[in-house]
Amino acid sequence: METGPAIFAATVFLLFGAAVLTWTATRVARDAPVAEGVRPTVAVPLAVLTGGLALVLGAWCLTRI
Repeated sequence: METGPAIFAATVFLLFGAAVLTWTATRVARDAPVAEGVRPTVAVPLAVLTGGLALVLGAWCLTRI
């Protein structure tokens, strides 16, 4: 009964993490700002950390099934 919400949460976290990491990699490759008005030395590590954390949370949710 609780597997449905766990699968949904895992899917959301995994998609968000993958999207953030893809967005960051694309913007860095094109020398474009990752976040408007934020220095790249701050924005890139924060975006990578956020995307990685979302992927870890998604994997953790899948282990709870």
